[in-house]
Amino acid sequence: MAKLLILVLVVVGLMGPGWSAETGREAPWRIHTLFSVECQNYFDWQTVGLMHSFRKARQPGPITRLLSCTEEEKKNYRGMGLAPTVEVPSMSRHPRTGDWYPAINKPAGVVHWLKHSKDADNVDWVVILDADMIIRGPIIPWELGAEKGKPVAAYYGYLIGCDNALAKLHTKHPELCDKVGGLLAMHIDDLRALAPLWLSKTEEVREDRAHWSTNLTGDIYGKGWISEMYGYSFGAAEVGLQHKINDNLMIYPGYIPREGVEPILLHYGLPFSVGNWSFSKLDHHEDDVVYDCDRLFPEPPFPREVHLMESDPNKRRALFLSIECIHTLNEGLLLQHKANGCPKPTGSKYLSFLRSKTFAELTRPKLLTPATIQTEKESIQTVPKQFIAEPGGQYPKIHTIFSTECIKYFDWQTVGLVHSFHLSGQPGNITRLLSCSDEDLKQYTGHDLAPTHYVPSMSKHPLTGDWYPAINKPAAVLHWLNHANIDAEFIVILDADMILRDPPDPSTLDHTDEDMLQRDLLSIECIKTLNEALRLHHERRNCPDPSTLSTSKPNAAKEIAMSRKFGSFDEINAVRSNHLPNNNSDGLSKPAVIDRMFSSFRFWLVALWAFAGFGFLAVMFVVFSSRKKRTRGKNYRHKRRSSYT
Repeated sequence: MAKLLILVLVVVGLMGPGWSAETGREAPWRIHTLFSVECQNYFDWQTVGLMHSFRKARQPGPITRLLSCTEEEKKNYRGMGLAPTVEVPSMSRHPRTGDWYPAINKPAGVVHWLKHSKDADNVDWVVILDADMIIRGPIIPWELGAEKGKPVAAYYGYLIGCDNALAKLHTKHPELCDKVGGLLAMHIDDLRALAPLWLSKTEEVREDRAHWSTNLTGDIYGKGWISEMYGYSFGAAEVGLQHKINDNLMIYPGYIPREGVEPILLHYGLPFSVGNWSFSKLDHHEDDVVYDCDRLFPEPPFPREVHLMESDPNKRRALFLSIECIHTLNEGLLLQHKANGCPKPTGSKYLSFLRSKTFAELTRPKLLTPATIQTEKESIQTVPKQFIAEPGGQYPKIHTIFSTECIKYFDWQTVGLVHSFHLSGQPGNITRLLSCSDEDLKQYTGHDLAPTHYVPSMSKHPLTGDWYPAINKPAAVLHWLNHANIDAEFIVILDADMILRDPPDPSTLDHTDEDMLQRDLLSIECIKTLNEALRLHHERRNCPDPSTLSTSKPNAAKEIAMSRKFGSFDEINAVRSNHLPNNNSDGLSKPAVIDRMFSSFRFWLVALWAFAGFGFLAVMFVVFSSRKKRTRGKNYRHKRRSSYT
């Protein structure tokens, strides 16, 4: 027995402090998780998902919901039992200024918890999350690299106010302002110092309406909606906190994780889709799915279906993260319905899947990888100020982007631009920023036209109602910068209605009236590139060969399509040079022949359709005539039988 006891002690000693941290209840390793919500159905289903994932991921220590409600709201609220809760007086309507800003409840709730909860006196480390998150694995602050004075946080790149006059106005230490949010893991002493300033700086930024503009805050609405985030960053700068920023721990469903990275948080704050299925939390703002027995969120594709959707392993992994998010939410809802006393749901294929070993394997707690815990300072490389590529040398990391919407008008432009991108030898990758509403996205069929980053549409401004689709371009760039994994040193931004060139071969050019020639060649090159792109696109879609439209000359249709207005390059040279006497007759003869060919072809095509139409009418006439005769015959026989009777 003594030997056994010694062995156990040795094993515990080898496991080190990380083992005792699993309990989350022993000093100095006590962990407490917090999240802030209000008394609404919208937050209740999010609470169910977060609480279920908290247990499923085996997050150490207790969790507390900071519930901000007015006394009137509490009278009709049904969700008090959804999570361990500390009730917080609502500050959605500011008691002093009357300003309506529900996001201020987050810092106000933390301040209230520190002052009034006994749990705040028995904790060493605090993890602060948002309600619209799914935990995939234990969040242990010191394993992520958190130290006293150096919290770990997720990266929120759109907080550009840290780099401009906004920070100078609201903190004495703008150089310490960090663009962070979403996930926060810090020592309790740091939170005690920070929380009052988090609240007061939020109030300060919220009242500074003169500096709410997008160019200062990065807030695409320009209405001060992210004042709470700046309140946190400015407050942290005031107390001297230096964050270890990690862009790998948290991921938005729909985005591709970096190779080797295993995110431990899913933040479903943005719309995402898998094939024809999609999900947006804003579609469920008033959804009482928590209290509606036998109802779940629309089921996403099954894993075996996802396997068939995508061959690239990393992109497929992103799809699996998306379906894992909703499967976990639905599993939590099932368990909550049972706790609510709902009858056992009717069996289905989907319910069987949620109880299967496959799903259990898909959602088992995830462990940190070395790549996941790499912080920003370790991963960012220095970007050179200048780069001149030598012939045959290596280019820097370049990424080309362009913005479009879910309409056919942009689809053919996309085909042309992407085709010219490959023809031109442009280095790096290209990404289409596709701005679509959820409804448009469900009907859209052009997903495969280009590598795509999906962006919520702002064509109709969500606050003002103003219709201005061009705003999607800056909004999409901002969204891409904040939510995509970008490995580039230089960004090229183009419009969709552009063609990237192959340099022309100088030996093929006629230098007579060079300015006009170059203008014309460039114009024709643009359309030829578009047509070539469309031809290749149609071939990939197995469209019939246009040459089959003419039996007399196999290439006539293609020649007509390419030459209807301007013929080949040689023919164009002749036409454009027809102001010269020696080229006049040659320049006019070829287009005339082509026009006659096209007119003849059009005549026979119309004749063929007319003949087919008359033939169809003749056949239908014969069929109906024969049926009418048979009917008359039957009526006559029936009359004869009646007369005999």
